[in-house]
Amino acid sequence: MAADNPQAGQGRPLPKKESDLFKGVVKHYEVKQYKKAIKQADSILKKFPNHGETLAMKGLTLNCMSKREEAHALVKKGLMNDMRSHVCWHVYGLLHRSDRNYNEAIKAYKQALKIDPENLQILRDLSLLQVQMRDIKGFGVTRHTLLALKSNAKMNWISFALAKHLDGDLRGAVNVIDIYLGTLTEDSPELERGFESSELAMYRNSLLAEIPDNYEEALEHLDTCEKLVVDRHGLLMSRAKYQLKLGRFQDARETFMTIFKRGASEDYSVHSGYMCSLLEMDDAICEEALNLDGTGTLATMMPLSAEQKQKLKDVYIGGELSEELPRSHAMQRIQLTLREGDDLKNALDIYCKKLLKKGAPSLGTDLSSLFLVDNNGRYERVTDPVDVKAHPNYAMIVQLADGYISSLSSCSKFAADDNDTEEDPSTLLWTWYLRAVLHELGGELSEGLELIEKCLEHTPTAVDLYELKARLLKASGDIKSAVECLDKGRELDKQDRYINNQTTKYMLQAGMEETALERISLFTKHEGNPEQNLFDMQCSWYELELAACLAKKEDWGRSLKKFAAVVKHFDDFHEDQFDFHSYCVRKVTLRAYIAVLRYEDTLWGQQYYGQAAEGIINVYLHLHDNPTITKEEEEPDYSSMTAAQRKKAKAIQRKKKKAAEKKAAEEAEKQKAKEEAAEKENGGKKKQNNKGSQAVVDPDPLGKELLQKDPLEEAKKYSAMLSKYAPNSINTWLLQYDVSIRRGKALMALQALFKAKALAGNVPNSEVFSRIVDFATKADTLKGDNPVVQEVVESELAALLNGGSISDFVTSAVDHVKKNPLSDLSYRVAIAKAIVSTKTSGVADAASIVIDGGINGRGVTASCCHEALVTLKKFGNEADEAVTKWSETVKTKFPLMVETK
Repeated sequence: MAADNPQAGQGRPLPKKESDLFKGVVKHYEVKQYKKAIKQADSILKKFPNHGETLAMKGLTLNCMSKREEAHALVKKGLMNDMRSHVCWHVYGLLHRSDRNYNEAIKAYKQALKIDPENLQILRDLSLLQVQMRDIKGFGVTRHTLLALKSNAKMNWISFALAKHLDGDLRGAVNVIDIYLGTLTEDSPELERGFESSELAMYRNSLLAEIPDNYEEALEHLDTCEKLVVDRHGLLMSRAKYQLKLGRFQDARETFMTIFKRGASEDYSVHSGYMCSLLEMDDAICEEALNLDGTGTLATMMPLSAEQKQKLKDVYIGGELSEELPRSHAMQRIQLTLREGDDLKNALDIYCKKLLKKGAPSLGTDLSSLFLVDNNGRYERVTDPVDVKAHPNYAMIVQLADGYISSLSSCSKFAADDNDTEEDPSTLLWTWYLRAVLHELGGELSEGLELIEKCLEHTPTAVDLYELKARLLKASGDIKSAVECLDKGRELDKQDRYINNQTTKYMLQAGMEETALERISLFTKHEGNPEQNLFDMQCSWYELELAACLAKKEDWGRSLKKFAAVVKHFDDFHEDQFDFHSYCVRKVTLRAYIAVLRYEDTLWGQQYYGQAAEGIINVYLHLHDNPTITKEEEEPDYSSMTAAQRKKAKAIQRKKKKAAEKKAAEEAEKQKAKEEAAEKENGGKKKQNNKGSQAVVDPDPLGKELLQKDPLEEAKKYSAMLSKYAPNSINTWLLQYDVSIRRGKALMALQALFKAKALAGNVPNSEVFSRIVDFATKADTLKGDNPVVQEVVESELAALLNGGSISDFVTSAVDHVKKNPLSDLSYRVAIAKAIVSTKTSGVADAASIVIDGGINGRGVTASCCHEALVTLKKFGNEADEAVTKWSETVKTKFPLMVETK
């Protein structure tokens, strides 16, 4: 009987013939010859239908052929037949791994290791999952076991060092690398100059630098390993950084100069480091300056004293750097940030003339980075038109631009007394363009549109002009005209992906999703469904814009579908790191690997994920507040109706069903037409995806399944993710409040308000203000019966309201905006709503907060003006005069705005 039921785990191996066939199954599986593997597995199962390992391997092979359900059934059957086989448990783990069910896979691997504790392949697979799931302690134990079993493998040493590093044992990681290097012979290639030895040396150096107060040893190590290192730039940057940390500023300055000479003259982080070494800044400032993005330097990060600026000028203007890097654009750009007054004006004159002659559309945006103001010891760039127009650099640039336009229009020269030859006609065009951009930055939209029309009359074929005009039209509140303008510009250069994407984006914002899909489809694969192609390319910006567009149209299911698609991309990003756990160790790209792991740990705090999560939360909260939306498709309860009501209700249901069927048929017809066109274009063959299988069909294109989920539970899930991974975003805590208040969680809502208030700082924030008012009005109903909750809510609410009542809090806000005529419009609107909701005063006083502030303050945009108008209308008949007055006022600034009635 035992001969008829061989099971490896029970000490009954297969006969030789079938054993050889089983080895063939494994071999064919590994080289992805799945059909041959299935054929050989069937040969074994014909004779031994209950052989566990063969059933498991057949299931694993079928899983690779997209037959998931059959695969799971076979693997489970194989495991049940031979539960003492490490192969069956290993295969079971691999199956869970392919489903991304990593915790179950780890359990299966550990069970396999109980049977065969020294199986190298299972140990390797387990270690990969442990680092993927950030089980760092377990990862360290597994890698130590592998090292003990096979100490002559380089990968095992490096992986164990990585495990020590990730666990925070930096000195232990260094020791592991040192022991490994000590096992090598003198003529070993790992001790000679080369990429792998270079990377290992630089990784060891980065470990030394991470050890607290150990920069001296790290610096000495750089000198020791310099001959091995291939990455000269990385070595020099590390050396300069350590020298700054140790206060050896002269040495750091010389190192940065060496980096400049190697060709890094356009790297602004190098310039920041050089400035820090020159001014002998402290450690914290050096660290911050070296991590600045873009064109930021120490000079644009924080205010410098006159003496410090002079030191930088002596080097950057006519000093050693200007002589060493005479043609560097970064040098010219940095010089502008160091100059002031007439000196700056003269430098701007030279800088602008040079770029205007070249026809640089980006000049206006480039110069806008000079509009810096001091905010608690750090510079920040002003963006609100009120602050931009008040900035002296703006006035200076406007004066220069107006002078250029006057001279170029009259004598085709930048100045009438110039001895230079006349400028090309295009120079005047780009000067007009610069002035139009300055009008845009200053909120002078009508003047900007007038000037851009002059540009288009001059050169109607310049695509950049249409983009600027579209931006101005959109800012003026006329998105439809902006779309038409941008689409006209797109027609001039159909090969320009950027202008095509901008057109698509504007169309989505205008609610033209079908036309937008046609436009973006021009740059997708022609065969098949373009939306599927955009999903495959992980085009998040398009999906976010489309989701927002659908939400505006109250197509909640499809909107959730698109927001969820972006979330899926981030899940894929997280999953994609799996392949690098073994690849990076094998290729010894260890510094990059550690950077990837650290990035992945903050993945769900990225901007696009935050937007998608916010969209999902807002939609689900809307569905929670309006439960009838998801019940419209359900059959009504006829039992409580009269005969006439029942007849009418059934007629309504029939109409709804008929309309839904018609819509589904239209969608199916469209999809069929696309597939037929793709098939025709593909030579009569059906569209295949990259792996050769048929294209995936979405079983729920309208997102109905997403609508059936519990809205509050889904909103809670995403708000928890944001709270964990994006705690420094004010939107995170506003959303957390919105979810918590609906769940009746008073303390969580209170905590979210304090977090949001702290992030807002001293700047009044309309969203925070509105939620504080909302909490105060609901506080009595939120306290519940728990005395501890009651006590906390009462004491902390008083702190939120600055020690007074809700009326006092609102009155204080009213006094603040009356004293500050430039207060943000959205803040004034929030106060007006609060006055009415808390009955602090009458409708007339609430309306006056909006009206009297006018449109000359901060935050005055077309959308915000429309929001103010909607708010005034909600106040009822008492605010009719205010509505009329506000509409007339808004028309003076936004004459093209559509929604002002």
